[in-house]
Amino acid sequence: MDESIITSRDNNRVRHARKVRDGKVSDEMFIEGVRLCEQAVSSNAIITDVFHTEPILTDERAARILQELSMSVEDPAVVTENVFASLSDTKSPQGIAMLAKRPRCDAKDFENALVDIPLIVIIHRLNNSSNAGAILRAAEGAGATGVIATEGTADLFSPKALRGAMGSSFRLTIWSGPQLEAALEWCSQHGLRTVCADARAERTYTQFDWTLPCAFVVGPEAEGLTRAELALADGAVKIPMRESVESLNVAIAAAVVLYEAARQRNSL
Repeated sequence: MDESIITSRDNNRVRHARKVRDGKVSDEMFIEGVRLCEQAVSSNAIITDVFHTEPILTDERAARILQELSMSVEDPAVVTENVFASLSDTKSPQGIAMLAKRPRCDAKDFENALVDIPLIVIIHRLNNSSNAGAILRAAEGAGATGVIATEGTADLFSPKALRGAMGSSFRLTIWSGPQLEAALEWCSQHGLRTVCADARAERTYTQFDWTLPCAFVVGPEAEGLTRAELALADGAVKIPMRESVESLNVAIAAAVVLYEAARQRNSL
């Protein structure tokens, strides 16, 4: 076997990659799979390391990614399939993964990204990474300005969330970590009306004027926002449903509302 191929799971680069995958390195993210790697490269993510197996070189798209990265990543790690399996976060590894710098965004950066009539999504205490990623995907698709993920929300740059977002994580402006109160106060200071999703609300989501600068707040999957949290916002809207249906998946509910906002704004 070629001596340049990494055959040990205990290789230092491999061990570091697993730490990144598991969220133990605060400034990097683990990106896996041909499509997601393509999205990261095309979005100008700062790639810090690359891992791939020999068989993946026969894939035209993967080979093109590696060719594009050859100028910025000096020494891509070629690993055995066994070693790659130890890295992978999926059941059926494709054979290519990379590490990249996490985007950093604080309140000031978020403010600088605002457009004239912003539409912000605030994700509060969601614990399902796939749902969180799907909301990012819907937010970008509907033309949202950016996303705020409050403290206690699933990591939007974990492997599962990245797969759910399918590239939107690399392009949206994302501010992670503020308390809900601080996020809502920030919105108030910047002229954004804050509106929560609440099944008990009197007004439906189509009755709200989404052409105004606003922030849409979604809460945790199981119980939703508490009464105290709802009281912090300017209002609430509901999605009407037949009585036999208790609730919608949070990502689906967010998409329904965001696309109503896009319809009213004629933004698509």
